[in-house]
Amino acid sequence: MAIFKEMSSVDVKSQRSFLNQLVDILGSDVSSSQTRKEYQTFVTGGLGPGVTSSLFQTVFDQDFTLQTANPIMDLTFGLHKDSEVVSVCSPSIDSNGKYIFPQNTLMMREKLDIYRLMASQLLGDEDAIFTAQSGSNAFQIKEAMFFAFKRLFARDQIKRETFALRVAPSASLVATGVPNIGSQGDGSLIMTDINSNSNKAFTFGGQVSTVVDSANVGNPVGVLFLDRGVFVMDMSRSLDQDRFISGAIGAVTSTGTAQFSSSIKFLMASASMDDFLDHVCFTRFTGSDQTSITFQNITNINSTLYFCRAGADEFNYSSNPTYLDSNNRIVVIDEGQEETQQSFTFITSVGLYDANDNLLAVAKLSRPVYKDPSRDITLKCRIDF
Repeated sequence: MAIFKEMSSVDVKSQRSFLNQLVDILGSDVSSSQTRKEYQTFVTGGLGPGVTSSLFQTVFDQDFTLQTANPIMDLTFGLHKDSEVVSVCSPSIDSNGKYIFPQNTLMMREKLDIYRLMASQLLGDEDAIFTAQSGSNAFQIKEAMFFAFKRLFARDQIKRETFALRVAPSASLVATGVPNIGSQGDGSLIMTDINSNSNKAFTFGGQVSTVVDSANVGNPVGVLFLDRGVFVMDMSRSLDQDRFISGAIGAVTSTGTAQFSSSIKFLMASASMDDFLDHVCFTRFTGSDQTSITFQNITNINSTLYFCRAGADEFNYSSNPTYLDSNNRIVVIDEGQEETQQSFTFITSVGLYDANDNLLAVAKLSRPVYKDPSRDITLKCRIDF
């Protein structure tokens, strides 16, 4: 029968380790309509065919219709109630505190609600304002685009000073959802959380890194919530506010569309969520196979180590029936040495049992280990979780 040996506290140790993985997100993954999924859960009523739109979009690492596609991140944007985009619209507020916006705007209450939702989750206060600070320079982020990375890629945390994002500040046309319509953006702004190791900050949402313009580290352009895997980009400081954009967007009209030529802030107010995200993703991210977003993640590995010690006089006998012959004598290698040859075994696995001798785990050795009375062995079993 099997032999059990009780383990003491000195035989069990716990430790923690970390695993880093490099994540590269291509510009083509963000810009392509085949890798960016829309859900269309918002529908207007009234005049014309109406407008349907998502509240967010999901970026996949390949065609999202394929079963092998992995979701990389969710994209959405929101506006704080004190944003200039909101104040220019001159909304009225009814007796219940509900904002009433002009007819030429679209989904403004949803954009306010998304900002409040993210502020509640990351700042602990739905009325709080995201703030990006670099040294003595601090700016409130009232027009925010949210990059929420999936756990498959962000894991337990994003590592400090590894995050970078490339975006085009300017573009001239609105992408209409068709990949070959619109124009790629002009120039290139590279954002990074450089120096965040020396300027560590913490909020309700955990550790925070300030993301700055790599060409001017005194210019903060967003905040990165490392533990949550969420990047909040300040659109008023990242995207050119003076460059006019023209094109067609969905609208509550008899045709269901409207032509416009104005600034990015006009688009924030007048475009549906899908139209705005299509514009940013297609025109502000390169459509090539160059990296647009990169970072290293951190996976926390909690381990318990069990040191299974076999003394010289222990585990030299096997309960396997083939260990004995028909006369219940140990089967020996050399005939005639049945009385003199010492028993030995080859250890192939270790079983870990609870106090009631219930098998909890089995550790398999990469190769059999020879054991006889002339040697003692310590086997280390590791359980990660």
